[in-house]
Amino acid sequence: MTTVLDLRQTDDPRDIIHRTVQALSEGQVVALPTDTVYGLAAHALDADAVEKIIQIKGRGDAPMAISVRSRQAAEDFFCEASPVARRLSYRCWPGPLTLVTPCENSHSAVNQLPQSVRDRITGDGGGIGFRVVEHRILEAIHRFMAAPLVLTSANLSGKPAQTEAQGVVDQLSGRLPLLLDDGPTRYGGASTVVRVVGNRWELLREGVIERAAMNQFVKPVIVMVCTGNTCRSPMAETLMRELLRKKLGCEDAVRVLSAGVAASAGHSASPQSIEVMGDRKLDLTGHASQPLGDEIMNVADLLLTMTRSHRAAILAAWPDMHDRVFTLRHDGGDISDPIGMPVDAYRQCADQMEQELEQWFERLEDDFFPEVSDGDKESA
Repeated sequence: MTTVLDLRQTDDPRDIIHRTVQALSEGQVVALPTDTVYGLAAHALDADAVEKIIQIKGRGDAPMAISVRSRQAAEDFFCEASPVARRLSYRCWPGPLTLVTPCENSHSAVNQLPQSVRDRITGDGGGIGFRVVEHRILEAIHRFMAAPLVLTSANLSGKPAQTEAQGVVDQLSGRLPLLLDDGPTRYGGASTVVRVVGNRWELLREGVIERAAMNQFVKPVIVMVCTGNTCRSPMAETLMRELLRKKLGCEDAVRVLSAGVAASAGHSASPQSIEVMGDRKLDLTGHASQPLGDEIMNVADLLLTMTRSHRAAILAAWPDMHDRVFTLRHDGGDISDPIGMPVDAYRQCADQMEQELEQWFERLEDDFFPEVSDGDKESA
């Protein structure tokens, strides 16, 4: 007989969370809500519990996913994630993405799992699927458990995944000791499954996140930063965008932005900047200044600052970004601010930035630029 605990009937879910953690620690399989569909979870260090999932579902050899508490926890498995994999983990987690990627590093936490569990979670090409679920209960469960969970949809093999607890009861009643009911799931559909190997990404299953959105999520984001975002960084943004268009043969393979560490929102570029870019047949008339904040920092792959003080200010506010924030000048020097000076000073500034940007493009590694595999494949 399956015990159903209704999360909606309690103001304090701590008792339910503790019962669930105890059940998982004792080797039981628990059905619980995620942000996409209801899932079956088992302790990843308990090989017998993972095998129980197979028995409950009547499932064959299709690999199951690993549920971890955070992006940082997933990096213990990735170890050296490619820029594309890291980009997706920052932009889509927590959320409805299953990210499949190899974990071949000898220091990967996957080596701490039992061999039989590794066999159950490893797919073709050695890829392992990871989820960082956006759901309060699963987030709380992970806080009490040192190890990850093996996670798969709560349905019989070959039957539809369920977005409400009653559907799980209808299919699996009597097979499960414990089911947590939190009503309909947030997204009401399956997670999107993407495989990433190096700079290549492949949409294995189009789920809640549609292909068009994935095409945007995988794009690199380069940000030019100065003080007020009206002179140097807007020119650098425009020059970088034109450089990428020439080098890559398209305009939208990379997102290029600019911002200021002390900028106000909505100011146009300086008249001199507009004139200098116009001389190069580049249009800066539509620019609107913006301050540098979390919204930009959370998606940025590379930030190039006009001065050392800009870089220091950014790292003081976002110290974890030290591997993505650099001065535009390769020697670590400053790009002088031309504000208040004649237009020739702006031309000299633009020439200097263009030379530095050329060198930055040459420094970017191949896996910085994503390459999509042809066609879709259905994931089990």
